[in-house]
Amino acid sequence: MVFGKKKNEPVFYVEPTSDRISSVIGPGINWQGDLRGNGGVRIEGTMEGEIAIRGVVVIGETGRVTCKQLEAETVIVAGNFKGDILCQKLEIRSTGRVWGDVVTSSFSSEDGAFLRGQMRMEEKVELNLKPKTAEVEAGEAQAEEPAEP
Repeated sequence: MVFGKKKNEPVFYVEPTSDRISSVIGPGINWQGDLRGNGGVRIEGTMEGEIAIRGVVVIGETGRVTCKQLEAETVIVAGNFKGDILCQKLEIRSTGRVWGDVVTSSFSSEDGAFLRGQMRMEEKVELNLKPKTAEVEAGEAQAEEPAEP
């Protein structure tokens, strides 16, 4: 027995899910630049730039986002979003406002939600989410270093 665990007792691991919020851009933050990666992001502040997230992007009630294209597995809009959305699942809450075109395979909205743009429903949406991993970045960094004579 190690640390109170019996020898044949099953071990359970909790797999991280992409639906969990791992990063927050708070209400007092003004972000300009691209946002890429894995996990969940909640935006309560102001953001301008590209978004490509393998996971969920939540634009909270105080969130104001402007970007050419937001690409994510799941997008939940309760604030304001201007730009195009490419996602597998889109939810627009009653306080949500979207100005732009949408391509998705699942859509839901609450009473009061606003969407101005074209919506295209697809059976399956192919996302081009290839965020850099630490291993890829390390390989690129080595490739960029000049060879020693």
